Amino acid sequence: MRIVRARREHVAPMATLMATSPLLRRYRVTGRGARASLAEALRERDTVLVALDTDTVVGLAWFIRTRALDRAAYLRLLLVSEPHQSRGVGAGLLARGEREARASGCRHVVMLVTKTNTRARSFYERHGYAHLGDLAGFVRAGIAESLYLKSWRA
Repeated sequence: MRIVRARREHVAPMATLMATSPLLRRYRVTGRGARASLAEALRERDTVLVALDTDTVVGLAWFIRTRALDRAAYLRLLLVSEPHQSRGVGAGLLARGEREARASGCRHVVMLVTKTNTRARSFYERHGYAHLGDLAGFVRAGIAESLYLKSWRA
């Protein structure tokens, strides 16, 4: 497996990965909407990384750099195909995204995780993220999110 910066030719397979994710279906993500969002992310120069197994997209990480929240990067999405989960793909994507965020001057990474997604919450906590609190219905009515933060400054 290798991790590279996403390019235009990765948009369609990343969108398929998003549209077929059981978790993202709860957020009404469609292939068409995912393609449009990913294309915009590349135009805006967000940090979008893909994990490739040979030439097949098996995961993605999407970070948005911001000056808000004391120069935080927002981890919009970390997604790994089900057959490739628990193999270090997500950890590799997260580590690479954090390195790039830090190198670009970000002091923190913030993210929202579906509150009921205990597997993801444990993953982020194992990687140094602190749970700050919960937001009911913030992204989608009827779905609670947990806010997480990882900081580098002393």
